[in-house]
Amino acid sequence: MLKNNAAALVGTIRDSINKLIVSELESYGVEGIVPTHGGILMFLYQTDGLSIKELTQKIARQQPTVTVLIDKLVKLGYVERKKEREDSRVTLIYLTEKGKELEPIFEAISNKLKETIYGGLKDEEKKQLEYLLEHIKNRF
Repeated sequence: MLKNNAAALVGTIRDSINKLIVSELESYGVEGIVPTHGGILMFLYQTDGLSIKELTQKIARQQPTVTVLIDKLVKLGYVERKKEREDSRVTLIYLTEKGKELEPIFEAISNKLKETIYGGLKDEEKKQLEYLLEHIKNRF
């Protein structure tokens, strides 16, 4: 029987994911980082030196929110701002050494999260799950 509670399930899953991330960060002794910081850091691990505009697009948040998140990461010493050489109006965000040291921790947490979400699912079920979630996301 269809329960029509997809929104409640998605909300509960999101809360559980955030709790797992915070718990794992605490177990590694990382303080001050919240799950939304993770998106910024993960994209900087892929490409160091992104503009706030690029990060805003990548993590799908509003620019003022991204600016606040970056301010906190700067204060914690994980990232730094540098003016772009070609255009001094553009500020790029770079990882500091302290920020780079978090990469293996984020990778371990990411692997645990993937195992929690996908563990026990067949490849076809994984594809179907992602397809359905992407379809829902695109409707917004």
